[in-house]
Amino acid sequence: MATLTALESAYLNGEPRLARLATVDADGQPHVVPVGWRYDEATGTFTISGRDLAATRKFRNVLVHPRAALVVDDVLPPWRARGVLVQGPAQALPADDAPEGRAIIRLTPTKVTSWGLDGSR
Repeated sequence: MATLTALESAYLNGEPRLARLATVDADGQPHVVPVGWRYDEATGTFTISGRDLAATRKFRNVLVHPRAALVVDDVLPPWRARGVLVQGPAQALPADDAPEGRAIIRLTPTKVTSWGLDGSR
């Protein structure tokens, strides 16, 4: 499991941000969608949730191909991109199996890449 740097952790624990989750469908086609997310420092995992998540394509994709990537990013003026890319194995947990009592996707980072977090371009 990859660990986050102090800059990455501070960025992810800042104001809530929308992220994009990339999965792969049964035919090998990529699928990227905006998602809500939460980082759990205690376990080092990311939780992706949403309304009726178990009925979504992203949830079904993770059941078939249990790997995913999550990008959390933004752009500060005048044009300073910054963000964190997390890649790794993912689990699609139905409500009965998830500790939250609702369906989730849990992403365990094996690779973390970030940019622009230190104010550099």
